Amino acid sequence: MADEKEPKKAVAIRYDPAGTSAPTVVAKGKGRTAEQIIELARKNAVPVREDANLVRVLSQLNLDQEIPPQVYQAVAAILAFLHRVNRPPRG
Repeated sequence: MADEKEPKKAVAIRYDPAGTSAPTVVAKGKGRTAEQIIELARKNAVPVREDANLVRVLSQLNLDQEIPPQVYQAVAAILAFLHRVNRPPRG
C-alpha cells in the first residue's frame, strides 16, 4: 500500500490591536495554495512558523474571522516569537 501524504496546509493571520480585539485569519489553503502562501510570506520577510495542530484548528475558520479564545495561548506564543524576531539588536 502506498504511503499517502496529506497535502501541506497553511494559515496566515494578522493582528492589528488598533483595529481588532484578536488576530484574524487573512489567508488559508492546502497543497499548492499553501505553498504559495508560505512563498509569499518568505518573499516579504514574514516569519513562518510550523505548527500542524494550530493550522488544523485555524484552517476551520473563515477568512477575516477572529481566532477563538481557545487558541489565544498558542497564537500568543507565535506573536511573542515574532516580537523577538523583529526586535532590533541590542547594542
